[in-house]
Amino acid sequence: MRHNKKKGMKLGTDASHTRAMKKNLVASLLANDRIKTLDVRAKAIRPDVDKVITWAKKGDIHSRRLAIAKVGDKEVVREVFDKAAQGMWADRSGGYTRIMKLGPRKGDAAEVVIIELVTEPVASKAPKTSVKKVARVEKVEKAEKAAEPAGDANEPAEATTSAESGESAEATTEE
Repeated sequence: MRHNKKKGMKLGTDASHTRAMKKNLVASLLANDRIKTLDVRAKAIRPDVDKVITWAKKGDIHSRRLAIAKVGDKEVVREVFDKAAQGMWADRSGGYTRIMKLGPRKGDAAEVVIIELVTEPVASKAPKTSVKKVARVEKVEKAEKAAEPAGDANEPAEATTSAESGESAEATTEE
């Protein structure tokens, strides 16, 4: 019967070839920290790489055996577990890979990418001190009403300056 066979058929191959190709790509990425491949292949191996690194951060024997089964190379798994023990991904809770697009391939226009392991520390989320949050923006009318008591003190000073210049207040109101 054909139950759940569709899940294994990815990347244009049968299930066994897909498994073997993903295992080789994961091993190559973990061994070299960066590989050049197709976009769909990079997106297909990203969850597997994240699982292996999460197991490496745990560091117990069961996780090591699961990683060896997923990668297929004991030396590569040992290197990844050593990097995780040194704290390479200690501040990250996920997102261990980065995919950068290079553009279409010349022959068949397939999207070529570079997938690499992220080694930079996570950017700290320090509070911004220069930016103040405004609770609510007031309308112009409300702002003018709030400014009126301060404006009354300035009005008599304006009247005296217009009287000093020779113009009367009555002449300005008639026009």
